[in-house]
Amino acid sequence: MPFNILVMICLVYVAGLFIVAFVAERRASAGKVSWLRSPLVYTLSLSVYCTAWTFYGAVGYAARSGLEYMAIYTGPTIVFIGWWWALRKLVRIGRTQRITSIADLISSRYGKSNALGVIVTLMAVVGTTPYIALQLQSVTLSFAVFAREGTSGWALPDLNATALWIAAGLALFTVLFGTRNLDANERHHGVVTAIALEAIVKLVALLAVGIFVVWGVAGGVGEMLTRIAESELGETQFRAGRWVGLTFLSAAAIMTLPRMFQVLVVENADEDHLATASWAFPLYLCLMSLFVLPIAVIGLTTLPDGSNPDLFVLTIPLSQGREGLAALSFLGGFSSATSMVIVAAIALSTMVSNHIVMPLWLYFGDGKTATMSGDVRKVVLTARRLSIAGVLVLGYLYYRLTGGTEALAAIGLISFTGVAQVLPALLGGIFWRGANLRGAASGLIIGFAVWAYTLFLPSFGPGAVFSADLLANGPWGISILRPQALFGVTGMDPVVHAVFWSMVLNSAAFFGVSLFGFPSPLERLQGAQFVNVFEHSRAAHSWAHGAAEAEDLLMMAQRIIGPEEAQALFQKAAERQGKMGYLPDTTPEFLEHLERELSGSVGGATAHAMVSQIVGRSSVSVEDLMAVADETAQMLEYQQKLESQSEELSRTARQLQEANEKLTELSVQKDAFLSQISHELRTPMTSIRAFSEILMDVDGLSTEEQAKYSSIIHDEAIRLTRLLDDLLDLSVLERGQVTLNEQTGNLRDLVDRAIAATASLGEAGRMRIERDRLAENVMLHTDTDRLSQVFINLIANAYKYCDADEPVLTIRARRQTGEVVLDFVDNGSGIPKKSQTIIFEKFSRLSDQSSAGGAGLGLAICREIMANLGGSIDYLPGQGGAAFRVTLPVAEAQAA
Repeated sequence: MPFNILVMICLVYVAGLFIVAFVAERRASAGKVSWLRSPLVYTLSLSVYCTAWTFYGAVGYAARSGLEYMAIYTGPTIVFIGWWWALRKLVRIGRTQRITSIADLISSRYGKSNALGVIVTLMAVVGTTPYIALQLQSVTLSFAVFAREGTSGWALPDLNATALWIAAGLALFTVLFGTRNLDANERHHGVVTAIALEAIVKLVALLAVGIFVVWGVAGGVGEMLTRIAESELGETQFRAGRWVGLTFLSAAAIMTLPRMFQVLVVENADEDHLATASWAFPLYLCLMSLFVLPIAVIGLTTLPDGSNPDLFVLTIPLSQGREGLAALSFLGGFSSATSMVIVAAIALSTMVSNHIVMPLWLYFGDGKTATMSGDVRKVVLTARRLSIAGVLVLGYLYYRLTGGTEALAAIGLISFTGVAQVLPALLGGIFWRGANLRGAASGLIIGFAVWAYTLFLPSFGPGAVFSADLLANGPWGISILRPQALFGVTGMDPVVHAVFWSMVLNSAAFFGVSLFGFPSPLERLQGAQFVNVFEHSRAAHSWAHGAAEAEDLLMMAQRIIGPEEAQALFQKAAERQGKMGYLPDTTPEFLEHLERELSGSVGGATAHAMVSQIVGRSSVSVEDLMAVADETAQMLEYQQKLESQSEELSRTARQLQEANEKLTELSVQKDAFLSQISHELRTPMTSIRAFSEILMDVDGLSTEEQAKYSSIIHDEAIRLTRLLDDLLDLSVLERGQVTLNEQTGNLRDLVDRAIAATASLGEAGRMRIERDRLAENVMLHTDTDRLSQVFINLIANAYKYCDADEPVLTIRARRQTGEVVLDFVDNGSGIPKKSQTIIFEKFSRLSDQSSAGGAGLGLAICREIMANLGGSIDYLPGQGGAAFRVTLPVAEAQAA
């Protein structure tokens, strides 16, 4: 097959993946996620375990070591069939704690320590780098096979350049569909769906090659069994130590590989899906391994000596003239490699941004104040995109430095051993409450160091990192420190040797240091929630009563999860507390809930740090520590009841106090209102009476004087009528007796009309109005006159009350599910917190009476108008100035 045809097939296939991912993202955005969250898609996404190693390398492994390749499939099968309840526990912890990665889980379990998160992140990046290099190598080698076989078409460029282009393409796809959402719990539906499709492609491809080999080349099942029995592979010596070691490694990998944790825990939409995966995923692995040995045997007997066994899946069809089958096999290998790299890059970029970039940004930048201006979302997303590129660059560099060794399985085992160092801290954290931060850190560091010394660094070859003399005789000639014969233990396989010593020393340090230490209060709280996750649906409160302002927390939350999500979160919290608006009481329960929501975007440790900066780092109280020390359920339940009753009484007292303050304020406002109304009514009536008497009693007035006095009487009568109309209008609106004149109009035209109507209120050019006219292009079916009245009032208030040196009014329109929202935000000092709850009352006026110029009915009328139109108007805190939100339901709004 011409090489250029193969490249075109790849481009078409990748374009198809783009389309699938795009459609899935669009359906998820529209809320159509039923099949996207099905057990089938979840199970197929787990096939990301089957990388180019299992597609190409398993055959090569079988050709070199016989049935030993089965150990790579045995470990995951044992975990899913016999230990699925432990996986369910991980999934439940991930959901309740809003875990974003395996580093986040370890960090959150051990006191939300970001230092531990950094250690796990660095281990994961270094440990995954050889695996990414393996994928780049496998795809590059498969390209080279077709380039050698082809006699026409494009020539294959340098293999290193090919690997670089492959890495760049994978980085582009991952950035486009892996960093669209900041909240990691907003699942990557597009990526997961594309991976599920790739799972089908690689399974079909491998089965097709296997069927061809058994029936097309060997001549049937009987002949195939005969060939296997006669081959050298049937006589391969069974090495028990290596079987046990590889089975342990593969079982550990299913839980500790960053990509597996991503699809197993983070992307899980329903923990019941594990029930299906517990049998369906082992079945998938069985089908993937079914024809590995037959392909290896046929390759060894039919292909020339010296052929690379890792590529038998490609070279056997090509040697038999089956170019179409070879192309399908190539796509299967390509799918295996790309799915692994994409998910691994997403997982690692999340870990790097949450545990390295964000803490550094908070420490060195303006992040010391968590309510900083700027958009944290942009910082995090940029960090993740750069991290994806960085991870793939590291994989490419490892590929170059190791010279692209042909043994794919060897590279994969190096990676497995590296990430397996997380296992003691992971399992100890979810099953043992006595595990602590120092023990976890000690185990991780020692295990990682032993792995790097005994397996990872020697993999670069003699003279690259370690000299040949050091590898043979040990550092400074100390033979018991030889990297692959540590402590004088010789005769062990290098991989088994590294697994044995790294896991023994890792576990010893973890348990030893934990036994001789004592967890901190926060570690004890988190330990109880992790170990007893099925008994506790919610995390224990880890916040004492702090002095945080809800508006500061809202400003911070808006920077991280976005204005809409943050405002909805705070509004719902306020409603649960029986309050109106967007500012709930900063109770320990609310702070815990807020921290959990933020952790879905920036990780648990970073979210804890950011909330701590505002609350004042008040984390665990003495009462919390007492609750942890008391292990009896009766005492814990009794204490929780007392706390609940105390908090309920405190909440009721606060509400009564707020209601009393509001009534007092309204009483003052009412008196001021009556005084103002009396003044407003008396002034025009006095003028009318005085000038009427002049016209009646004074003779000889000129025509000009009569016209002047008549005009004054007319203007004062209009003023009096307007005031009375406002009072009557408000009364009619409140009783719901208003007749709406509904008609179709464009939101943009209504805003234009309101701006034009208020242009004369201020000096020319005094206030700048910023707006997005395209976003305002929405057709409305409503009472356009009444709606314009609301807009005019809000813009007029901005002219009157915005006290900025250079006033700016920003008008933002957007359509969201079920409604159209229009925000009016100025850059002034805003409305004082004590006045925010009463500004829509009909007796309410701001303190600056001279600037108001009216009777204080404007916002009250606006509220009643919006209620009659089926919408609402609210004051929006935390925007830096006065901000009002006008909302219309979807029944009243239609896209233009």
